[in-house]
Amino acid sequence: MGVHKLHSDEADIDETLVRALVDEQFPRWAGLALRHVDSHGTSNVLFRLGDAYVIRLPRRSGSVPDFASERRWMPLLAARLPVAVPEPVAEGRPGHGFPYPWAVHRWLPGAIPDIGRLEKPEALAEDLAAFVDALRRIDTAGAPGAYRGRRPLAERDSDTRDVLGRLADTIDADTALAVWDAAVRAPRGPLPDVWLHSDLQPGNLLVDDGRLSAVIDFECMGTGDPAVDLIVAWYVLDAGARRVFRESLGRTDADTWARGRGWALTVAAHELAYYRESNPFMARTAARVIGEVLAEGGERPPLGSPAGTTD
Repeated sequence: MGVHKLHSDEADIDETLVRALVDEQFPRWAGLALRHVDSHGTSNVLFRLGDAYVIRLPRRSGSVPDFASERRWMPLLAARLPVAVPEPVAEGRPGHGFPYPWAVHRWLPGAIPDIGRLEKPEALAEDLAAFVDALRRIDTAGAPGAYRGRRPLAERDSDTRDVLGRLADTIDADTALAVWDAAVRAPRGPLPDVWLHSDLQPGNLLVDDGRLSAVIDFECMGTGDPAVDLIVAWYVLDAGARRVFRESLGRTDADTWARGRGWALTVAAHELAYYRESNPFMARTAARVIGEVLAEGGERPPLGSPAGTTD
């Protein structure tokens, strides 16, 4: 049985295919157990290979260039970050009808954070701030532009207004538009581009005993507006832990925070609209994020989706 598809243009992927690719291209791993990892990712399919490795196969062509970027930049980033990040081990070729290159990484232990029921929310907030700060401090010379943040937030204005309108049966669209207007108006000023993960969502974080142990899935990485990685404050944390995150991070002025809030809103709104039927986890996460964004400062949360819940 093939892996469940999230997009109309995905390649067909199943365990038989992956077994054939591994056995042919990496015969030294032919005897290792292979099993599908039921992740919440939307760009790649994961298979555990033995105890030490994980295979990543792009769902569609748009993710292919990210493999080369990760192979080039991850070693540099890994040496300068306070938690574990993916370590590329090998790159596979297209074959057996699968049209894209694929990658083998070292397996990183841990669990994705249980949003709304974090074991140590304030400690995790401090860990996330330390990670974002360390990433921002890395030299950007020669780095690519990030998937998000290399262009001004205002360039998403038309699409964001459209999607908020389409979600009017689900969210308080008037309040959402007020938050969005404030974010678009918030000037960036002279802030330089910094390194960004660009997709700090729960599914891309691993925790151990309540503390951040790894950050994964850097396919959106690159340089851009420092506000972008602030989305983790609404995607992962509640109001109290969010304050700890902001205080721990420092150097975050009101305009940057407002843009970060706008980034969280526009990303979550597009995810909620796109994944309502195909990916319940992503949809629930997005609804919760919008609730956190609108509730901050006293605004109302999405209809039928209380802030701080994921079920």
